[in-house]
Amino acid sequence: MNAITKDVVIADLLMENPEVGDVLVSMGMHCIGCPSTQYESLEMACYVHMLDVDEVVECVNAFLEENATA
Repeated sequence: MNAITKDVVIADLLMENPEVGDVLVSMGMHCIGCPSTQYESLEMACYVHMLDVDEVVECVNAFLEENATA
């Protein structure tokens, strides 16, 4: 599994890992279904929602790693 970076487009992330939507929502990113996700990077979305992108990336990668072995 490749680690997620802040440059990933949200729609691409969710297409490959739909379960990550729950992680993003739990962190305060409630717009995962809006049209902006088609071009918006994780970094841009974190900026808009005043979230720490490094924390979000860390949580998403931890979730993916944990669930890859499950």
